[in-house]
Amino acid sequence: MDVTDRPVTILECRPPRRPEYGPDRTRFPIAQLHYTNSRNRWSIYWRDRNLTFNEYDVAGRTPDTQDLLDEIDRDPTGIFWG
Repeated sequence: MDVTDRPVTILECRPPRRPEYGPDRTRFPIAQLHYTNSRNRWSIYWRDRNLTFNEYDVAGRTPDTQDLLDEIDRDPTGIFWG
């Protein structure tokens, strides 16, 4: 995960495909968690093919990030993990 002021980005990290590419892992953004301070709620955003994050309104907003992480892990729509 990359954590900044806002948002929290969920990354898929993979080992290098080939030794000649170097030792760095591939980092691919999967989702973001956004916090709305005035509502004390977190929401999920998914990434489209244009590298733009869009709100994932299936799960709704919640004060508990674990609910959102569980939703990303379950991926009932196939939007995060395919």
